[in-house]
Amino acid sequence: MSYQIELRHIKYFLAVAKDLHFRRAAERLFISQPGLSRQIKQMEDDLGVVLFERHNRKVILTKAGAYLRDELTLNLKNLEHTFYHAKLLNNGKKGGLRLGYVGSAMQDIIPNLLLTFRKEHPDVIFNLKEMDNHKQIEDLLSYDLDIGFVRLDRVPKELEIKPILKEPFCLVLPYSHSLNKESFKSLNQLKEAPFILFDPKYSTSYFEKVMQIFDDSGFSPIVSHNTIHASSIYKLVEHHFGVSIVPKSLVDHNNTKVKFIELSHIKQRTTLSMVWNTQNRNPVLKGVFDFILGVSR
Repeated sequence: MSYQIELRHIKYFLAVAKDLHFRRAAERLFISQPGLSRQIKQMEDDLGVVLFERHNRKVILTKAGAYLRDELTLNLKNLEHTFYHAKLLNNGKKGGLRLGYVGSAMQDIIPNLLLTFRKEHPDVIFNLKEMDNHKQIEDLLSYDLDIGFVRLDRVPKELEIKPILKEPFCLVLPYSHSLNKESFKSLNQLKEAPFILFDPKYSTSYFEKVMQIFDDSGFSPIVSHNTIHASSIYKLVEHHFGVSIVPKSLVDHNNTKVKFIELSHIKQRTTLSMVWNTQNRNPVLKGVFDFILGVSR
């Protein structure tokens, strides 16, 4: 069975599938509405399936249309990525890599990894983007991201996850606070203090782990502020709005307005993991996996 489907048919179909409105889709595509309708009808006739149900002014995707929309969206992205990598190869590059990361991974971990990798592979182009955990998972599933660095315990079955760093937590206090490494004995000493914590939306599993620290200390914290940025936490702590708990990798040795006390005596640890889509065909992925997993052992 042969089909006379061209790339333009796919783009036209996806435009209508997105807008569910032929006129709006035609305007975005800069073609006439009758011309767009003819192209979609030609695609339906050639495939032998009905893609849209048309009811007066209402357009609805059929089951076949919805399936085709999802599959073609992914395949079109793969095709675009293939063309992109071909262009990089033509320009003397080995390939490109799109990385997502949570903010706490950028303090030392990601820069150190990438600097070392780049020395050995200067012909790989990196595109970095700070993203929350859930957005990274979405983009990995849709092939908009090659590798993610997350603080999650579980990911969808389509993805692979490998821990690369397990680290302790640190207490964050204003520099003038009376507690220091010598006088600090237990978190119970701060049970009356307001705490500034990462928002649960940052990572549910991370937030639950921090709550376990308080449970083991025998009190529920007074949470005065939630944020997703370490810089905001430090600024609030600096101005005595509260104290905080962060992963050790977020310790900022250049910040003279706050101080850090490592909570090495508690059992809880936070894990930074590398995540990727097992179906991703980016040609440079294997080399990056071998390098990162080798370094993190």
